[in-house]
Amino acid sequence: MSSSRLFQRTQPTQLVEWQNGEERRLQDDLAAEEPLQICLGEMPLTVTLRTPGHDLELAAGFLFTEGIIQSREQILSLKQCRQTSQGLVAIRFRDQPSGLSDEALGNVVRVELAVDVVPEIERGRRNFFATASCGICGKASIESVRLRGIHSPNPDFRMAPEILIQLAERMRGAQDIFSRTGGLHAAALFDEQGKLIMLREDIGRHNAVDQLVGWALLNGSIPLSKYTMMVSGRGGFEIIQKAAVAGTPVVASVSAPSSLAVTVARELNLTLVGFLRGSRFMVYSGPERLGLGGRKLSRELN
Repeated sequence: MSSSRLFQRTQPTQLVEWQNGEERRLQDDLAAEEPLQICLGEMPLTVTLRTPGHDLELAAGFLFTEGIIQSREQILSLKQCRQTSQGLVAIRFRDQPSGLSDEALGNVVRVELAVDVVPEIERGRRNFFATASCGICGKASIESVRLRGIHSPNPDFRMAPEILIQLAERMRGAQDIFSRTGGLHAAALFDEQGKLIMLREDIGRHNAVDQLVGWALLNGSIPLSKYTMMVSGRGGFEIIQKAAVAGTPVVASVSAPSSLAVTVARELNLTLVGFLRGSRFMVYSGPERLGLGGRKLSRELN
């Protein structure tokens, strides 16, 4: 695969469309999906499939949301690299393909961390592989959140329901690559007035969240205590955990949350909204941040 193709966020393809008994040949765009390896120094940490671009934010957000680092200051350097037969080679600006940012240039991100982070690396790796494993049970996932000391987010944040119902349309309107491919997830941050602050798109929903958190971390905006996070698709456990680590008080999704996501949200008193479509939504935890009253939702699922 050529380097110019590897680093594109979309890739053209030819296809045949059939409609009402007629066929025609078309050219379309596909969302790019390529592996990214995150290395701590020379040590490979993980590989994730992602849409190229915003890779430094993705690496920073992943390290933060998975508990390997606790602050921006613990990252000494972030470098985009290519894997060659001679090892990792940092990419310079003169290597930059036309029209791409400097952070969309390689399939490896190399991170140098402060010395005091070294003892946390193995614990972070265990957390990551545990939450990514098919075999982990819900109780163990909840316990991992407790052991990490993730706190309840800002209890004073408020967003009116009339503003909340506008977020899905505003996020969709800002999804440039999705509009071309129909194949990317999105994560977006909105302030209490519903203003779009930042949006990231990726083939993986969890990657988009990590990119968003990484952007905030590298720009000194953690915790995200004054924002609502909106995600496409469903609100799973991993999404809620990452949002909670970043201090996000409200998480909304266009589809259903999972049972484990609801349990974690109630444990942390994080406001969790699902089925946010049109003028309707469902609140599974923390309705008070939306100005909704009634009996407090139980921490336990019935």
